[in-house]
Amino acid sequence: MNWKSEISVAQDRIAGHAQVTPVIESRIPGYPIDLKLEHMQHTGSFKARGAFNTLLSMNVPQAGVVAASGGNHGAAAAYAAQTLGYPAKIFVPELAGPSKIALIRQTGADLSVVSGEYANALTQAQAYEAETGAMQIHAYDAPATVAGQGTCFAEWDAQDLQADTVLVAVGGGGLIAGALAWFGDTRKVVAVEPETSCALNAALQAGKPIDVSVSGIAANALGARRIGQICFDLAQGMNSVLVSDDAIADAQKALWQAHRILVEPAGATALAALTSGVYQPGPGERVAVLVCGANIAPDPFGA
Repeated sequence: MNWKSEISVAQDRIAGHAQVTPVIESRIPGYPIDLKLEHMQHTGSFKARGAFNTLLSMNVPQAGVVAASGGNHGAAAAYAAQTLGYPAKIFVPELAGPSKIALIRQTGADLSVVSGEYANALTQAQAYEAETGAMQIHAYDAPATVAGQGTCFAEWDAQDLQADTVLVAVGGGGLIAGALAWFGDTRKVVAVEPETSCALNAALQAGKPIDVSVSGIAANALGARRIGQICFDLAQGMNSVLVSDDAIADAQKALWQAHRILVEPAGATALAALTSGVYQPGPGERVAVLVCGANIAPDPFGA
């Protein structure tokens, strides 16, 4: 697949639907870095890009769309469906938390909250798809999703990105797959995962996608039990680092103290690699960080 071409087409397709998110310079780690504020995207995460690209590139059946999500993807899929006039059925685990559940409900989507983890929500979404004929919008392991997420990095390039290295948080792998697909060998992409939710790191060590246990403060956004196959195929030989929950929480606080940016744990996970010293840039290496999610729990202003 010619990923750069697919991403360029996706960028044209979703123009006017996805926000162009800003970029700022920061010195949070003690040296200059670039931050792309993708948490300012519709519904508070990059997920709207993949959702809009999917819906705008396919024939949506009368039954509408269905999605399983830890929260952010469900909100984005519901928002995109509502915007384009399609019915949406969303399945999320209880782990999603009240803030993200309330966000999905605000879109008017038909929401089912299921017990357990994201994998349980996915099983029920697949059953609903088989029963009704609704179109599944996969959270991360589908070409249209990956191409949509890749538009974030195409956009960043157009905003005169100067960095040698880009740090990206990883859950199921759709976002970092988009980064790898767009940048190719032109920039180093570093995967950052929580120590307790690390499907990509485990897959790279095992040589294949494997199931992992999921827990920790970022689990409702980065809690995929198994990395997507598209991501795994693109990620061979890449840098992968793990960060602790304490490091993630510290990075959240640093974003607030330095820039008054309030993000959920997943949104600060990539930055945590720098603030904790898990990733240390080499001499002269310019680093950029994607800030990917804003849906903090509890919602500081109420549901």
